[in-house]
Amino acid sequence: MKQRLIYYLLPVLLIVGYFLISYALPKYAGQYIVFVILVLMDLYLWSSVKKQVFNYRKYLSVILSFVYWLPFIALMGFGIGAAIIPVIDWNDTFRTYLLGFILIFYAAKMFPVIFILLSDIILLIDRFFVLFKKEKRQKLEIGEGKGMTRSKFLKYLGYISGGLVMGTMLTGMFKWVYQFNFIKQKIRIPNLPVSFHGLKIVQISDMHLGSWASEKPLEQAVEMINNSEPDLILFTGDLVNFATKEAFRFESILKKLKAKNGVYTILGNHDYGDYVNWPSKQAKRANMDEMYDLYDRMGWVMLNNDNRVFENGSGKLALLGVENWGANPRFPKYGDIEKAYAGTEDADVHILMTHDPSHWEKIIKPNSYNIDLSLSGHTHGFQFGIETPGIKWSPAKWMYKYWAGLYKDESTNRYLYVNRGLGVIGYPGRIGILPEITQLELVS
Repeated sequence: MKQRLIYYLLPVLLIVGYFLISYALPKYAGQYIVFVILVLMDLYLWSSVKKQVFNYRKYLSVILSFVYWLPFIALMGFGIGAAIIPVIDWNDTFRTYLLGFILIFYAAKMFPVIFILLSDIILLIDRFFVLFKKEKRQKLEIGEGKGMTRSKFLKYLGYISGGLVMGTMLTGMFKWVYQFNFIKQKIRIPNLPVSFHGLKIVQISDMHLGSWASEKPLEQAVEMINNSEPDLILFTGDLVNFATKEAFRFESILKKLKAKNGVYTILGNHDYGDYVNWPSKQAKRANMDEMYDLYDRMGWVMLNNDNRVFENGSGKLALLGVENWGANPRFPKYGDIEKAYAGTEDADVHILMTHDPSHWEKIIKPNSYNIDLSLSGHTHGFQFGIETPGIKWSPAKWMYKYWAGLYKDESTNRYLYVNRGLGVIGYPGRIGILPEITQLELVS
C-alpha cells in the first residue's frame, strides 16, 4: 500500500517540481527532463536493491533506505528551498557542495542502473528462449567450483563501477579542482609588427566565483599570473554563477592582478543574471550595475562591443571585446562585432575577446572578419575528459566543434584559442581537464 502511494504521488511531485524550478531557476526549466530521468532511474535501481536492503535488521534497513534516497531528498529540498529563498541569498559554499554531492551520487547510481538494465534485458532474452526451446537459463561460471548467474555478475559489476565513479568524482572535487595548469602557447601572426613581437598575453576565463569554497586557491592563481609578468591580462567572461555579489569576497584578491598594458574583460552568459528569478527588472539592472562598478574598482577595463588600440613604434594592435553571443538558443546574442571593430580598420593586428567559441564558428570565421586571433572560454572542456600527447577527448566535443586549446583556420591563417576555464559550475570538480591559465606569446 505504501509503495502504491509513492507511485501515485510521484506524478504530482514531478509537476510541482517543474513549477518550482521554473519559478526559482527559469533558465534551467528546459532541462527538467533530466530531473525526471534521474527520478525514474532512482526508482528502477531501488526496485533491484530494496529486497536486499529489507533483509537486514530493521534499524539498518531504515538507515540504508535513508542514505539511498538522500540525494533525491536533497534535490527536492534544493528546489523547494530555492523557491522560498532565492539561490543568490544562499551561502555560496553550501550551495556548491550540496549540488556537487547530488550530482556525484546520481552519477554513481547511473552505472548500476546501466548494468542492471543490461542484466534484465539478458534475462528477458533467456526467458524468451526458455518458452520456445524449453531450455534452462545458463549460468556464467566465475572461478573454479563457484557459480554466479550473469544477472548477479552484471549487478556486482555495476555496483563496483558506481563506487569507482564516486571515488573519482570526490577526488576531482577536493583535489584536481584547484590543480591549475599553466599552459604556454606561441602563436605566429605573419603581419605582427616587430614592435609587438614577443607580446605576452595571459588569458583566464570562467572563474564562476560562486563555486569557490575558499579564497586561498584564487590567491595562488593570481600569484602564478603575476609571476609570468604579462603584457596583457584578458578575462573572457563568466565571473559569477548567478549574481555579482558572489564576487565581492574575492575583490581584494583580483585587484592584485597586474599587467603592463592592463587587465581587460568581457561578459559571459552567466554574468547577466539570467539564471535566477529577480524580484523586479530594477533588481536585475542593479545587479549588472554592481558588476560594472566592481570592475571599475578593480581597475579592469570592460569591453562591451568596444575596443582599445595599442600603439608601439610604428605598429598598431587592436583589442576587441564583444558581449556574449552563443549559437545555442539558451544563450544571449548581444555580441556586435561590427560595433566592436569600428575605428580599428587601420590596425595591423586584431585580437577578439568573445566568450562563446560558437561565435567564431558561426559568425567570425564564415564571414572572414579581419580578426587574427579570437579568445574564448565557456565550454570548461566539460571539466571531464582525457588529454595526453596522443589523445584529446571530452564530451564537450559533442556540443562544441571548438572546445579546448588552439585552432587554426588554414584558409586564412587565423586562430581561435578556447580556454578550459579557471573555475567550475555544476559539478564542483575536475577530472582529466584541469583548470587553466594560458600564456599566449605573439611572434611574427
